[in-house]
Amino acid sequence: MKKSGIVKSVFKWLNNYFLFFLLVAFVITCCTMLFVSTLRDSLNITLTDENISAAAKLTFWNVVLLTLIFTVIDAVRRKLTVERPVKRIVEAAEKIVKGDFSVRIKPQSKFGADDSFKRVIECFNKMAEELGSVETLRTDFIANVSHEMKTPLAVMQNYGTLLQTPHLSEEQRMEYAKGVTDGSRRLADMMTNILKLNRLENQKIYPKTEEFDLGEQLCECLLQFENVWETSNIEIETDIAENVIVRADAELLSHVWNNLFSNAFKFTEAGGCVSVTLTATDHHAVVKVKDTGCGMSKEVGERIFEKFYQGDTSHSVQGNGLGLALVKRVIDIMQGEIGVESVVGEGSTFTVRIRRA
Repeated sequence: MKKSGIVKSVFKWLNNYFLFFLLVAFVITCCTMLFVSTLRDSLNITLTDENISAAAKLTFWNVVLLTLIFTVIDAVRRKLTVERPVKRIVEAAEKIVKGDFSVRIKPQSKFGADDSFKRVIECFNKMAEELGSVETLRTDFIANVSHEMKTPLAVMQNYGTLLQTPHLSEEQRMEYAKGVTDGSRRLADMMTNILKLNRLENQKIYPKTEEFDLGEQLCECLLQFENVWETSNIEIETDIAENVIVRADAELLSHVWNNLFSNAFKFTEAGGCVSVTLTATDHHAVVKVKDTGCGMSKEVGERIFEKFYQGDTSHSVQGNGLGLALVKRVIDIMQGEIGVESVVGEGSTFTVRIRRA
């Protein structure tokens, strides 16, 4: 294999040499003929066979020498500006194929650098970085899913074991059965959210846009939690502008409001307050959902839209850390904006901006 490679290199070098030889011979021959013809006509010189023979021999060896010089220069140029960067790119690509996404190609030196290869190297490094991020996210996602599934499964297993205890009272049996049901429901909700999030991120859900009154949709979603705020004695404040028309996917957007309202009630203690406001600017509808719950730190607020991230672990049994990630993805698809302002111990305010029709 190595011998074959050497033979190919030799033939390649000879091929380049003869290409340069023919090119240089043609150019020098044309220049020499022009020079001799002009000199003979100007000075009325008669050229003998001896003169022509000497000149031809000298010209031939000049062509051989110049061709050798050009071939060496071109070989060095190709080695430095073409073969070396190509070799580095191929070696890095082979490492990518083997699963090493940490590989990066050093930029070419400015001397003799080819802008095309420079651009290729920049794109390759960006691709390797993105692949590394995707692989990290995939690994984290699998780890988080596995971790989140353990809790409801363990709860269901424990309550299932308790249900097998003989001579259970009806009250205990109902309590244990409810524990199994709650665990299975939480597991089902998590799987549903994972599937929705996956379909949204892979653009398998395409928004079915329509014009509708955003204020009416907010009121309808809020009324679904009437039993929750009455049971917890939570005060409701609303300031919803009328006739704010948006063009969006109503079903997807309802997931946003349901999730924000659910979180507001979940983190607000009894006797607290949840407020919903809708205002309109020239181009956007602005929705604010504010609660008087526990609030969150700045560090938690920066990560609150990450998958499986739960800033308040005391409420982790009530969720799986996917709701706000789903909300963020829906808002991105709607080309809107979402942000959060929060103070520990005072509450949080989520602000959503959606383009008006």
